[in-house]
Amino acid sequence: MDQSKPAAGNDRSRFPDGFRILQGKQEFITYVEHSSIRIWPSDVASHFENHLHSAIEIILPHRGVSTYQLSEETFHVQPGEVLIIPSGCPHTLTETSDTLRYLLLFESNPFLTLRDMPSIHDMMQKPIYLHDDSSPLQQQVIQLLNQVVECYFRKEPLWNSQCYSYLLQVYVLLGRDYLRRTAPQTPAAQRSIDSEIMNSAITFINQHYMQDISLDDVASFAGFSKYYFSRTFKQFSGSSFSEFLTQKRLNVASDLLVRTNQPIRDIAESAGFGSVATFNRVFREHKNCTPTQYRAIYGAVLSPPHSIF
Repeated sequence: MDQSKPAAGNDRSRFPDGFRILQGKQEFITYVEHSSIRIWPSDVASHFENHLHSAIEIILPHRGVSTYQLSEETFHVQPGEVLIIPSGCPHTLTETSDTLRYLLLFESNPFLTLRDMPSIHDMMQKPIYLHDDSSPLQQQVIQLLNQVVECYFRKEPLWNSQCYSYLLQVYVLLGRDYLRRTAPQTPAAQRSIDSEIMNSAITFINQHYMQDISLDDVASFAGFSKYYFSRTFKQFSGSSFSEFLTQKRLNVASDLLVRTNQPIRDIAESAGFGSVATFNRVFREHKNCTPTQYRAIYGAVLSPPHSIF
C-alpha cells in the first residue's frame, strides 16, 4: 500500500523493512530483529489520520513543512526544526508536496531503567518543539539525531545500541535544560550555579584565547544568552568579557616577550591577536610602550647575569 495514502481501519502498510499496523487509532510499530527503533525516510507527501503508538516519534524535516495536530496544539515543523511526540499521544501528520524528512520512532523502555530519568518524567510526557535556529541546544540535538540516522542505515554491529546512545545524549541535553528552567532556585543556590558556570567559562577562555572567540561563543558554551552572560560575567570577574580576554592575551604575550626569543609576529599569533598591528596597538594602550620596548626593558631584567669566568 502506498504510504502516502491515509491509514485507516485495519491497515497493514508494507515498508521495505517491516509493517505499519493500524487497528482503529492504535498503531503497532514493527521493528527490525534485535532492535526497537525504526526510521522512515520519505520524499512523498503523506497524510496520517489521528493515531497513537507506544513509540516516541521524532520528525526531522529536510525540505517542506510537516504539520502535526496534537489535541488542541498545531505544529508546523520546518527544516532545521525538531518535534518530539511523546509515547501514547494522539496526533495527525500532513506533509507538503515538496517534503523530504526522516521519521524516527523508538521505544523508551531502555531509558526507563536509568535511575535518574524519573527527574524528567514530566518533560517526556509533553511534546518538545525546537524551533529557534540560533539555539545551541537545538543545533546539538539535530547533530545527534543526524548521527542516529546515519548509524541506523549503516547497520554496523550493535547499531541499535549505538543509536540509543545518541538518543540518550539528546535527552540528557534536553533534560538538563528542562531542570535548569523548572527547578526552584533560592538566590544563594542560583549564585552557586552561576559561579560554577562562570568558572567553567573562564576555563574555556583560558583554553581558547589564542582562537578568534567571541562573547557569543562563550555565552553559548555557558548556556546563557549573551546579555545575561555578559552581566553575570562582569559581576563575577570584575571586568567585561572583552576586557578579560584582552588581559589574558596581554599576559600571555608579555610572558613570551621576556622569556623567549620568538619574533613579535609569532607572539602576536600565539596570544590570539589577529595581526601584528592590532597587537602593537593594544599593547601600547595597556602597557604605554611597544612590545619591542617591553622586551628590551623587562627581558634584560629577567635574564640571568653573564658569568665572568
